[in-house]
Amino acid sequence: MKFQSTVRCTGIKQSQVSMDGKTYSSTKFSLEAGIADNTAGEAIGFETRPFTFGDANEFNKWKHLKAGWPEAGIMVDCTFDVLAAADNKTKLVLLDIKPAKSVKP
Repeated sequence: MKFQSTVRCTGIKQSQVSMDGKTYSSTKFSLEAGIADNTAGEAIGFETRPFTFGDANEFNKWKHLKAGWPEAGIMVDCTFDVLAAADNKTKLVLLDIKPAKSVKP
């Protein structure tokens, strides 16, 4: 099940390493998500979660923001997919991410 959402991105991290002749390459986006209540208590506010999208080259599309990254992050338009996972749980996968076209106050 695919859906789109505009969320705050608080950081972007590139990673590329080689081990045992194999290269691992990714870009991770730290995206805000609401904190859910749980059996231990109530919650208020947001926290960030890392979402992997693309290889290390994806970072190059965002690198121009490095010198002027705002302390509060930036708003981004995302496409996610909700997938069935093991143990009757769901998995949220980032399919696309771009700077937000418009931000509602």
